[in-house]
Amino acid sequence: MSLPNLFVSPLRCVFAALAVTVALAAHAQTGDTDFIAARDAFQTGDAARLDRVAPRLKGHLLEVYVAYWQLRLGLDDAGPERVRAFLTRADGMPLADRLRSEWLKSLGKRAQWDLFAEEYPKRVGDDVEMTCYALQWKRSKDGDSTLHDARAFWFSGQEQPDACQPLFAAMLARGSLTSADVWARVRLAHEAGNFRLAVRLIGELPAAERPDPRDLQRVDRGAAAALAKGDFRFASRAGRELALYALDRVARNDPAAAHEAWLRVRSQMPEPDRVYGNLIVAFNAGRSLSPFANQWYREADGAAQNELQRAWRVRAALRALAWKDVASAIEAMPEAQAQEPAWRYWKARALAHEGRDNDATRLYGSLATEHHFYGFLAAEAIRAAVMPVSEPIEVDSAAIAAFGERDAVKRVLALSAFDLRPEAIREWAYVVRGLDDDGLLLAAEYARRVGLYDRSINTAERTQRRHDFSLRYPTPFRESIAEAARDNGIDPALAFGLVRQESRFVAGIVSSAGATGLMQLMPATARWVAQQTGRVDYRALSLDEPELNAQLGTYYLRHVLDRLDGMPVLATAAYNAGPGRAQAWRAATELEGAIFAETIPFNETRDYVKKVLANAMFYQAQLGLPYVSLKQRLGVVEPRGMAAAASLPAPDRSEPR
Repeated sequence: MSLPNLFVSPLRCVFAALAVTVALAAHAQTGDTDFIAARDAFQTGDAARLDRVAPRLKGHLLEVYVAYWQLRLGLDDAGPERVRAFLTRADGMPLADRLRSEWLKSLGKRAQWDLFAEEYPKRVGDDVEMTCYALQWKRSKDGDSTLHDARAFWFSGQEQPDACQPLFAAMLARGSLTSADVWARVRLAHEAGNFRLAVRLIGELPAAERPDPRDLQRVDRGAAAALAKGDFRFASRAGRELALYALDRVARNDPAAAHEAWLRVRSQMPEPDRVYGNLIVAFNAGRSLSPFANQWYREADGAAQNELQRAWRVRAALRALAWKDVASAIEAMPEAQAQEPAWRYWKARALAHEGRDNDATRLYGSLATEHHFYGFLAAEAIRAAVMPVSEPIEVDSAAIAAFGERDAVKRVLALSAFDLRPEAIREWAYVVRGLDDDGLLLAAEYARRVGLYDRSINTAERTQRRHDFSLRYPTPFRESIAEAARDNGIDPALAFGLVRQESRFVAGIVSSAGATGLMQLMPATARWVAQQTGRVDYRALSLDEPELNAQLGTYYLRHVLDRLDGMPVLATAAYNAGPGRAQAWRAATELEGAIFAETIPFNETRDYVKKVLANAMFYQAQLGLPYVSLKQRLGVVEPRGMAAAASLPAPDRSEPR
């Protein structure tokens, strides 16, 4: 079975663009220029200018946003009557919940606990900062007995909000956070790469239990040299922890050097510290794709592992094709982690390698009904029907029209027109919350008709039983993208899959890193492509123009493909993280494409590659293209060699190592 092939006429994209223009124009109002001025004043923190403009926006569809901005800029000084009047006015809107949260934090910061106590029960959702303020409030009336509830926030490798610090200080002073607790968090901090936090936490220890400041400075100035010298005070916990801190610093950049130095000193460590040090080396070797990672993970048997370390235990075994280790590592996971699609699939693969075909088939069968990367791979493994079937709703024009007349929906359109995308997304989330499948599909269809393709896709993806894959995988700008793909010899399914992942078909979107348009082109990449294609005046190009963006993006994708063996799995990794990185992630021997994808070191890029290639599977059905299996798309990645990838401009959009 396959998705219905929904033919889109050449005019459909034009109609879609006109739809959003007409919809937005229908709600344009006198005062829009003033609203833009108010928006700009808020974004620059100019309260006086905002106050001058606000009276001219009485009756505007988005007047409530102007009132929110005015309150937000002076929240610490706003009286409770004014804040509560706004909360009443905006009841049921995301602005009310946002302002209440921000007001509670402002009250907590100023220790205005009576007002805090009145408003706290009305909040929608908590975060760490809010919870710590709530614990401060409870402590103000109940005493230190409430401090125990803050312990869970202590054990984090990240900096915690200022609201939590008085609680931590009180627990340290009372001794309810012990030196062992401090050292536990030091480990969490350096495992997360937060070395400054680790050093600050060491300063929380009693003076007699800290490392010598000169020793700590020596490690911070040159961890590799300090570890190689091995001059640590192993008889004390402080000395041993300092050695482990140095080991982690070195292992993040050079696991082999860390392992070599560790071999010379680890015998001086007690068994728990020794296996923990082994784990530090193995985990960093895994993320560095060291061929020794699986072997070194075996040396870490018995060490307590966190979720990330357990995941890389499996990935290290996959890179080594050590299927018994793959199976045992997944079996050692907590049930919730082991039930994630990735680990169910790789466990099935490991079982098949052991000859346990019936057990493997049962696991494949449970995955094959799920609509994602591993679902495709599992279905192909048991030769099951791969493409799911859509169950679209019958479109009721009256229902669509009534949906569009809702004030909240009108606000979404207006906010989108004013380039207030985060605000529009929040409003839309309130519009669709609590809807059943039919309601979600109606909302998704409306969003598609007015050109809010990202909202349409995200809403259609939320259905539980009834799915419409034509809404999840739409083809706006079909002619522009398909023509660009043809011109540059790109599989149209791959091009659409990449656009869907990059921009959700929002033509004018600009990322925080500066990537622009449908294919999220970085300025340097677009400039390079423009030069290669003879577009002399790069500055005159408008990257938010869909046709141009698709042409430049598919040219770059073709160029990357040509230099990375024509392999989509390498090219999509390169498109996200840069060609040099994709080249470096190859193994020294042949590697199955699925294993390459699973062991990409960057979380963002690993997820990106899987989603783009799964998207392509849906789009080949949408576009009526011949079936190409996901396994075939992934292929076999040849050993790393003298590739020309380093000469290509790197997008440099993914997480740093």
